[in-house]
Amino acid sequence: MTLALCWAHVRRKFYELADSSPVASDVLRRIAELYAIEDEVRGLSARQRQTVRHARSRPIVDDLHQYLDTRARQISTKSRLGEAIRYALTRWDGLLRFLDDGRIDLDNNTVERSIRPLALNRKNALFAGSDEGGDNWAVIATLIENCKLNGIEPNAWLTATLSSLANGHPANRVGELMPWGDVG
Repeated sequence: MTLALCWAHVRRKFYELADSSPVASDVLRRIAELYAIEDEVRGLSARQRQTVRHARSRPIVDDLHQYLDTRARQISTKSRLGEAIRYALTRWDGLLRFLDDGRIDLDNNTVERSIRPLALNRKNALFAGSDEGGDNWAVIATLIENCKLNGIEPNAWLTATLSSLANGHPANRVGELMPWGDVG
């Protein structure tokens, strides 16, 4: 697995400062260029998205990295702007993942919107009774939401998966049963 990080979280840090900071405004403008490209490639195949991203998004990202790196040396790390810059730079490798894998979105807003009901309901999940119960609830909830994201009926998937496991599907190939397909 590879950790892909969310540009919306980075953008949010600079958005909060945009009214008072030309640097934050400039960062937002550059990130908006990335989102404009994503709007254009939405619906294309993963390979096509990757090709467009390499040609058009990578130069923006590379330039933004250099810009942030330069500003980081000029701005106090204790300022809110310094914190926003440091937040982006320390997560840079994960932020780049979308460039090399057309399956990865620029942000995780779709996932966050879909799990919002779960997050809002987390107090109701206190019935789990233990940390392990809470962990198990989180795993099941994540798998169910992944089914929904992939257009799979969760109950049918869960039934088929549990049946496969009960019938001897190898534990080292459990990735084949996941709602997002073979993970490796």
